[in-house]
Amino acid sequence: MRLHTRTWGEGDRVALLIHGIMADHRTWRRVDPALAARGLRVIAVDLRGHGATGRGDHSGDYAMELFADDLVETLPAGADVAIGHSLGGLALSLAAARLAPERAVYSDPAWYLPRVEGELDGPKALARAKTLSRQEITALNPRWETEDVEVELETLALWDENTAFGLAPAFGADLLPAAPVVPSLVQLAGPSAMISPANAAELARRGFHVRTVAGAGHTIHRDDFDGFMTSLDGWI
Repeated sequence: MRLHTRTWGEGDRVALLIHGIMADHRTWRRVDPALAARGLRVIAVDLRGHGATGRGDHSGDYAMELFADDLVETLPAGADVAIGHSLGGLALSLAAARLAPERAVYSDPAWYLPRVEGELDGPKALARAKTLSRQEITALNPRWETEDVEVELETLALWDENTAFGLAPAFGADLLPAAPVVPSLVQLAGPSAMISPANAAELARRGFHVRTVAGAGHTIHRDDFDGFMTSLDGWI
């Protein structure tokens, strides 16, 4: 599937931005101009089932491998840097060998989603986020700016919650890459609900560079923009 994209800047160097589940390219509203100001041409996608990109017919159209295939179909290979958040980080890791960016940044990537049993299992709990109110989003993300809350409401309205059910096999699975295929930074929330301290240590052993943005929530670039940008020193 060809993805909807938005481009900022006109630099010779290229940065790719890949959002997480429920979001779209607007989640990067502060990151895009900051990277463009550094001379990068920034290309941000809307993943399938998100934003202005097409929808699948059923949950099977949202297998994690398809998110990666879409990136390869849509984005230029050989970018200077590719940054993927959460689901975007998972998709980027599955596409990295084919996209071949010079550097990759995995921002709190969804490489381990805890399995939850019962009536409200992981995919069902994730899908329920579709109905979050403004007050609930604010309570869950107290450090977000008002504009980020408004954007979240708009992107949730567009999001196909079937993506949550398509990702069911990821819950409880160990999706940590065996090794970085390009120089790679794993940028963690502090603490991270996605990557445990043990897994962070294992990723470092496997050759990933690991940095934590202390006190930041899962969506680091919205929770602590300055910390997010500082954590990218040497990678952009």
